[in-house]
Amino acid sequence: MGRRDQPRQLRPAETLEGRENQLISLATNLAERQLQDGSASAQVITHFLKLGTTREQLEQQRLQRENLLLSAKVEQIHSQKRIEELYGEALSAFKQYRGEPDETVEDYDDDY
Repeated sequence: MGRRDQPRQLRPAETLEGRENQLISLATNLAERQLQDGSASAQVITHFLKLGTTREQLEQQRLQRENLLLSAKVEQIHSQKRIEELYGEALSAFKQYRGEPDETVEDYDDDY
């Protein structure tokens, strides 16, 4: 057995996500070798055939667009919160200009 036949030893990743990516890479490499030498199971062949279908490509596009939509919604929520803060600050400033007391400052003299 030559060096080329021996599997390369990978240092385990430091994160769970990194480790998962390593294992996915190893599984993909194994599936590729099995497909090349004709020893792949029907499940492996079917899996990779499904990845190449138009339906799968459309599904991936749909998921990407859903992610974009969710990101836009989150951004809109943050923007709306900031607008509400700015309105609140503006109203407070207008009240101060009119001579009205600021409601955010507590008046401690009323307690005695």
